[in-house]
Amino acid sequence: MRTLLRQLMRLLGLLLVGTVALQLYFLARVALMAHLDPGSTTFQRTQAVRILQRDQHLLWHQTWMPLNEMGTALPRAVIASEDASFVEHRGLEWEAIEKARQRNERREARPPVAAPQAGNGRAAERLVGGSTITQQLAKNLFLSGERTYWRKGQEALVAWAMEATLSKARILEIYLNSVEWGEGVYGAHAAAEHYFRCAPHQLQALQAARLAVMLPAPRRFERLPNSPYLASRAETIAARMPAVVLPEGIRP
Repeated sequence: MRTLLRQLMRLLGLLLVGTVALQLYFLARVALMAHLDPGSTTFQRTQAVRILQRDQHLLWHQTWMPLNEMGTALPRAVIASEDASFVEHRGLEWEAIEKARQRNERREARPPVAAPQAGNGRAAERLVGGSTITQQLAKNLFLSGERTYWRKGQEALVAWAMEATLSKARILEIYLNSVEWGEGVYGAHAAAEHYFRCAPHQLQALQAARLAVMLPAPRRFERLPNSPYLASRAETIAARMPAVVLPEGIRP
């Protein structure tokens, strides 16, 4: 019995040491991002492998650019669409998380319905995460897309580390340079060129709003550019953009 207890305590000790080491690793990576741009994200590498396995070649569009060279239309649109309280919270929005949980429970309780036909403009049913921009960046940079309590807990810890270490402007800059906007299309520079043949600072309000609305499902909206939902939602976001408060350090 004592031998079993010692082995159990040793195992728990190893798990604790491993967990602490992992958190220190994430903290070090986050601290480096205050000065160094991340080369790629876990999500990007996963998608690159998927595309290579399917097509045997990889078309990739991504060009890093400073936040202050993007103009203000796209940052405003993304904050308005993805995280209206971005400049106020410290990484997590508990009210939004609870609302998302309740909404998902209601969806799961409904009887199944036929999937919408492609091209009908309706947004497909999907689980809502209630994640902030900081949480989305934490997940994309370091974690998998699986929906488990462990992953969500790790996501929260990395998000808190980012908020404690990086400025809001730097978090937004990394997010806008690394987020997916279509298959093999990553970051604001590639998105503006891919969809509107212009630089990010040249985007009009409605164009920026359309890009922001794409973010929850960019590959789907890439295939449905004339989606009525996309157009309608973009108009709503464009109307909200003037009221968006930008992080300190962004030049108008």
